[in-house]
Amino acid sequence: MTYWQGLVLGVVQGLTEFLPISSSGHLVVAETAIGLATPGVTVEVALHVATLFAVVFVYRGRLWSLIWGTVRGHSVAWGYVGLLAIGTVPAAVIGLLFADVFERTFDSLLAVGVNFMFTGFVLWSVRHVARQGTAREPKAVGAAGIGIAQMFALFPGISRSGTTVAAGLWLRLEPASAAEFSFVLAIPAIIGAAVLQIPRLSTDMASVGSGPLALSFVCALGTGIVAIKVLVLLLERGAFHRFAFYCWSIGGATMLWAIVR
Repeated sequence: MTYWQGLVLGVVQGLTEFLPISSSGHLVVAETAIGLATPGVTVEVALHVATLFAVVFVYRGRLWSLIWGTVRGHSVAWGYVGLLAIGTVPAAVIGLLFADVFERTFDSLLAVGVNFMFTGFVLWSVRHVARQGTAREPKAVGAAGIGIAQMFALFPGISRSGTTVAAGLWLRLEPASAAEFSFVLAIPAIIGAAVLQIPRLSTDMASVGSGPLALSFVCALGTGIVAIKVLVLLLERGAFHRFAFYCWSIGGATMLWAIVR
């Protein structure tokens, strides 16, 4: 991977991880467009770790209050941590059981295009409920539902933030609260995926190049911070569903590209 390719992938990852348009799908399209074939999904996981740091930076106050609250035994903090645990289980179990299946889908440009289209329909479904929520956090059943929504995002082209935030809006969470739960829920998912890649890290990094990967990491971190703040702003303005038009457009273009290439 060259420095230019690393720059492109980092910016793409940072912007699309939190905007509801699927970072994994865009990385597949970007890698195909720039002629980059990376080994396995190590690059994708490394870039997701960069956006993990973006979540930690933006929500550092909330995360610190949760950590401090659990240490001190506060029931509210433990309750929220329990909701995050419930939401993590579906994707963790399915991801571990069918890791090879999900990894193979990264090789199908046509499947990515179809998944982009699916994301568009998910986003469009919340157009009438996007600003009606009043709850600050989901119930246990709702957290499980958001976790199931996150499970679908294991497929490239299906947006994790799109499906989980949409699920939160359907559960009548406040827009900012839906975004917060979605992004904080990403932390254990990203950590788990990164841990699974540790055995392959040294071999794959030698093929990719540590310098370009480091540049890509920094770019993903910086643009990720911006993307989180932009998405929360758009959620509060009721514009979340409008990303559906973009997903349908890139989905159709990706499917057409897959057919003619």
